[in-house]
Amino acid sequence: MMIPVEIIKLKRDNKTLTKEHLSFFINGYLSGEVTDYQMSAFLMAVYFNGMTEEETFDLTEIMLNSGKTVDLSYINKIKVDKHSTGGVGDKTSLILAPLVASCGIAVPMISGRALGHTGGTLDKLESIPGFRVDYSIRDYKKIIEKVGVVMIGQNSDFAPADKRIYALRDVTGTVDNLSLITASIMSKKLAEGTDAIVFDIKMGSGANLQNLKESEKLTKYLISVSKKFGKKAIAILTDMREPLGYKIGNWLEVEECLEVLNGKIVKDLSKVNNLLSGAMIYLGGKAKSIEEGEKIAEQKIKDGSAYKKFLEIVEEQEGDVSYIKDWKNYKQDKYSKKILSEKSGYVREMNAYKFGLASIELGCGRKKITDKIDYLAGIILNKKCGDEIKKGEMICELWAGDMEKIGRAEKIITEGLVVSDKKPKERKLILDIID
Repeated sequence: MMIPVEIIKLKRDNKTLTKEHLSFFINGYLSGEVTDYQMSAFLMAVYFNGMTEEETFDLTEIMLNSGKTVDLSYINKIKVDKHSTGGVGDKTSLILAPLVASCGIAVPMISGRALGHTGGTLDKLESIPGFRVDYSIRDYKKIIEKVGVVMIGQNSDFAPADKRIYALRDVTGTVDNLSLITASIMSKKLAEGTDAIVFDIKMGSGANLQNLKESEKLTKYLISVSKKFGKKAIAILTDMREPLGYKIGNWLEVEECLEVLNGKIVKDLSKVNNLLSGAMIYLGGKAKSIEEGEKIAEQKIKDGSAYKKFLEIVEEQEGDVSYIKDWKNYKQDKYSKKILSEKSGYVREMNAYKFGLASIELGCGRKKITDKIDYLAGIILNKKCGDEIKKGEMICELWAGDMEKIGRAEKIITEGLVVSDKKPKERKLILDIID
């Protein structure tokens, strides 16, 4: 029965929905026939009961067809994009997009905003004064043709159903669901005109899907949907039990990317970035293997090509290039507090989920749709898991626009920190590569 509440009841009762059910409900949400509260109820029903593989495919296709798809076949380059399933301190897009483009591969990148406890590429880019992410399809195509790379958000043309549902999921506790994640990712990636996709599947406490089996299932879904739509795909499973890199926030993460683009090696961030870039370079036909692609990625950072391309992106997308070139004169928020170790030993745990929640309290993300982001807020790590630390030594530093936010964040941070007498086993950063 094509009545919104009846469709909600079907999914509430763990029934399988037809493509017609899903089409009516999703398109009805866009037209206003289905309300926000009904969509929220539907999302919660899906969250608890899940969807079959067929329902997931249907949902993806309906969300894709809710808007326009881009044809980039006239650009004589292979088009390759990367998508992360979401992590804390996960900033690789800002490094690898210009890096891969500097290899002569087109990088059409439609990114998202902060979702749950994980950060968003668009919010990081908008911490650069003037940087625009809201372009029409016509301008999107012009930028990628001219610069070889574009980093934008969804507009009313690209999978509009996903754009509205994405914002609602963030504030209704329905982020970490296998089918909703798959449909959201793939509706955008299929719309943007890419030929191939590299997926960074995050595993562990800081991932949107913290369950190992669910993450593995998501990998299969993403690869399967990609192939169904004729796209080449590689999935790389990476650890997200602790934050990636040493900086969490919006401008702070841009700042760390600029450090890497200018030659600084941040062990875990550089490893993940170069591997993802290597896979993109391989799919883009510029390397015979992922390993060869990694070497090319390292060279593009060393010779300054990646940084030069990043400056081109900022200039073309109307960002303040002088602000970027002045990145060494650190931009800081109004207040800060150092978190000190209460004992000597080794850092055993820096729970990425807790750090992500703390970053929201500081102002890096949103608790509700209307919240404004504090671009300078964030966390700077002084230690990582496995590092030795002395009593009274700084573990990390919190930054925010007021001390109340720092106080709330500190309570969450301390819940996610463990210092032990014994040095923990070395973190396995790359868990698997699947194609």
